[in-house]
Amino acid sequence: SSCEKCDFETDLCKALHESYLQPGWIRRNGRSGMGPPYSDHNGNDSAYFLSLSPEMRSSSATLRTNVFLPTDKEHVCQITFHYWISQMSGTLVVGLQKLSEDTITNIWQVSGELQNQWKANTITINSTEKYEV
Repeated sequence: SSCEKCDFETDLCKALHESYLQPGWIRRNGRSGMGPPYSDHNGNDSAYFLSLSPEMRSSSATLRTNVFLPTDKEHVCQITFHYWISQMSGTLVVGLQKLSEDTITNIWQVSGELQNQWKANTITINSTEKYEV
């Protein structure tokens, strides 16, 4: 099994498109002076994470992965991620787009009821063709 850790300490991880941030996202840490969260999910205030930029509070921003290969019985895709929802947030959605399709299928979402604390979630993806998350 090939597992890749994605921690944003030096740049963006290999799972995400390129090494630049898509519009609406910033890479920051708890010392940035931007308000909560003031640390990552381990309580480290110097560790980096991705955050919606302040001007995106009332709209949406997308973060796409690179293309993953199809899954099968021996090769399952599991993605574990940590997320923080503040009072200003709306809904965090994880979607799946198969390369042969134009539509994105929502496979997980959460709204703002778990406020001001880090939560973790793991999703398992099954796809018979190449896909992005």
